[in-house]
Amino acid sequence: MKIQNLSKTYNGKTVLDQFSVEFPSAGTVCLFGPSGCGKTTLLNCIAGLESFDAGAIEGAGDMKISYLFQENRLLPWVSAHENVAAVLHGSAKNNAEQAEKWLALVGLEGAGSKRPSELSGGMRRRVALARSLAYGGSLYLMDEPFQGLDAQCRDEMIALFQKQAADALKIIVTHDFQEAQMMADVIYILDGPPVKIMDKIEKNPA
Repeated sequence: MKIQNLSKTYNGKTVLDQFSVEFPSAGTVCLFGPSGCGKTTLLNCIAGLESFDAGAIEGAGDMKISYLFQENRLLPWVSAHENVAAVLHGSAKNNAEQAEKWLALVGLEGAGSKRPSELSGGMRRRVALARSLAYGGSLYLMDEPFQGLDAQCRDEMIALFQKQAADALKIIVTHDFQEAQMMADVIYILDGPPVKIMDKIEKNPA
């Protein structure tokens, strides 16, 4: 996927100014930078949720995108189980089995009948993670995906994503450099606005 000369302005404030970057077809890329520098706007443009003023995004339209927002965005009136099943498209029985599987994988076996208001913040985040994995895709856009989790749980969820989405491209926004180092094949150090690449760190440079 290639981003070429992307530009976007909000209310007279330039967030993206001829920003260009090329992502691999698979692996984990972390976008690390200060709050407000334009990372989330970039994800939203890739996902097609926000328009941009100029430039092009090549390749994203051919990919199935699973977007894990910074907010959990769970449906408050249904159970954790139903929140995960809502993104599935099989039979009711198969959806129920798949939802239970993903909830178990994030450590929430037995909690599926609870609504979001009955879960802790960390548990709600894990429901959102389970839903993202259940939906699946060739491109995962993940905005602060492991916020609110303790260190052990975070490490377990990182390992789960690396295993279950191994063949996908994962673009992850994080403020935690240790987290970026744990996950990423490539880390882009960003600053802004407008967002710009200050450095590129590759785990296994050619």
